[in-house]
Amino acid sequence: MKELYEKYKKMIAYLFWGGVTTLVNIITFGLCARMDLSTGLSNIIAWALSVLTAYLSNRKWVFQSTARTLHEVAKEFISFVACRIGTGLLDQLIMVAGVDWLSPMFIPDDHAFVWSMGLKIASNIIVIVLNYILSKLLVFRSKK
Repeated sequence: MKELYEKYKKMIAYLFWGGVTTLVNIITFGLCARMDLSTGLSNIIAWALSVLTAYLSNRKWVFQSTARTLHEVAKEFISFVACRIGTGLLDQLIMVAGVDWLSPMFIPDDHAFVWSMGLKIASNIIVIVLNYILSKLLVFRSKK
């Protein structure tokens, strides 16, 4: 059992902290939407808070970053945010297209909030997978 844990430790940590980050994203989006903010603005606010949560947790507990100097940390953070901007734009497209463009045509008004939250969860699944790949390959590369 210990061998399995050691083998998949980073992935387990990523899934746990990805779950925390996803909750931050979904709850923030839901709260903003309930305050009648637009889909786009709600999603941007949720994205910003979840990116900060993800960076801090990924840096410390998932990929155990060795960046120590201000320059190294800044470079790592900029790379992280750049990757997240790409997946954030994909999330924004999914949400705006699904909620603002498609929902009015196909979803009754009394189901619109549930639809938007379901779409947010589906979008997060896609984004989590892409973010793991980008973080592992581009941001927190092992320097061995």
